[in-house]
Amino acid sequence: MSAWAPLLRRGARLGFDTVRRAPVVLFPEGVLVLNATAAAVVGACDGVATVPDIVGGLAGRYADVRDDDVLTLLRGLVARGVLRPEETGGTG
Repeated sequence: MSAWAPLLRRGARLGFDTVRRAPVVLFPEGVLVLNATAAAVVGACDGVATVPDIVGGLAGRYADVRDDDVLTLLRGLVARGVLRPEETGGTG
């Protein structure tokens, strides 16, 4: 699994939309509405926790957390410019 530690980019933040009653990521280019699991993933993106750390943390809170699903979400958020991939010096 990947040895990088995702981090919210400058100007992005995790929040809660009271109208939609859903967690969101607010960033200069827009708003992404998240489900509870995706919000937990984004909330764990501190630039220190690696992808395996994030998956491990979720496994205790959510049933059937799949490494591939978390990695797909993180890569998608990097591609959209919401997250930055911080290199950890490990392999992956």
